[in-house]
Amino acid sequence: MKTPIIHVENLSKRFVIDHEGEAKYSTFRDSIVGRAKKLFSFPSGKRATGPSASKEEFWALKDIAFDVQQGDRVGIVGRNGAGKSTLLKILSRITEPTSGEIRLRGKVASLLEVGTGFHPELTGRENIYLNGAILGMNRIEIKKKFDEIVEFSGVERFLDTPVKRYSSGMHVRLAFAVAAHLEPEILIVDEVLAVGDMEFQKKCLGKMEDISSKDGRTVLFVSHNLQAISTLTNKIILLNSGRKAFDGSTADGIQKYLEHVSSRDLIFTQQASDTRPRVTRVEVKTTDINNVQVFGEPFRIDFEVNAPEGIPSAVFSFQILNGAQIKVQHVLVKDSETPLCRTPGTHRFSCYFPRLRLFPDKYTLMIHLSDHISRNKFETIEGVCPFEVQIRGEVREYYWKTNEAVYVDETEWIINN
Repeated sequence: MKTPIIHVENLSKRFVIDHEGEAKYSTFRDSIVGRAKKLFSFPSGKRATGPSASKEEFWALKDIAFDVQQGDRVGIVGRNGAGKSTLLKILSRITEPTSGEIRLRGKVASLLEVGTGFHPELTGRENIYLNGAILGMNRIEIKKKFDEIVEFSGVERFLDTPVKRYSSGMHVRLAFAVAAHLEPEILIVDEVLAVGDMEFQKKCLGKMEDISSKDGRTVLFVSHNLQAISTLTNKIILLNSGRKAFDGSTADGIQKYLEHVSSRDLIFTQQASDTRPRVTRVEVKTTDINNVQVFGEPFRIDFEVNAPEGIPSAVFSFQILNGAQIKVQHVLVKDSETPLCRTPGTHRFSCYFPRLRLFPDKYTLMIHLSDHISRNKFETIEGVCPFEVQIRGEVREYYWKTNEAVYVDETEWIINN
């Protein structure tokens, strides 16, 4: 049996949360804030007393165990707060576990936050050599890879500029280029790639696939982009509330993840915000019970948006994703075509398909709300309102193969305000 390149056994991480605990020292600003809180506070009827009342234990990870083989491309997925970033920080030796055992065979390069491992006062050129030294490489080895790193990052013009003047996108470009090209045995990448533009994200995903499949190196990748996870990884570890909920193939892992994050209802709801526009309700109207939509039959999705100040030039869109998390339909409407959310308040509208022609599969929705002029992206909602498409009647199901092609259906927008 092969020795795993990463071995994790009974790994746990505990944090102690201090609820308004008494600080050992305070600044002038703390004093002002404290006096203001006392001035505007009201009795709640309950008063916490004693040291135990001000502290709370929080287990970010609890009894995690898994093995990763050399050359594996592992996606780590889960809801926000599931423990993904904590796990990566422990594997990267940034933070220590409370208990458990980790064995890593080989050099580890991490890209967890914008600017990770960079010294802000040093130039891009100097930081390349600094990162290489941290990875245990000598100057000759770094120099050999230097031109490839610079070309991949696209920051050649700013190479002798201190990185504190770089944009977040430039930080990520250079940091990923260094991490990927200095030949670590294990490359760990968090969601920080989302800061880069789409072209660079594709470039990074391609590079991660190359270093894994061609060079036999191991990649751990955290992302909420299930399409990227599906394309890049061959294995998924699903975390749920700090515990391992699944460890297996990517296809099965995505289905397990959707079971955890998807609303099992055809209706998605969330509270409105007082400060920014939000999608507060989505409801799928299928032709049959049990979330089943019949191929070729009418299909409707109802939406509700709350806009406290109105959106002068709203853009609303949604995508339908199949079971492999491939986007098979993208429907978009602009305020210039159909008035949507111009005035403050709650707005309701529907998208109607006279005939929905999707192959038999299980589907979910991804929803986007933004403003065309200001370019503000107010919201993206993933994995909601799951439904299933079935073929019945005279249409012969054996003629159709899942994911072989995609129909672009006619749609009608109905404003219900």
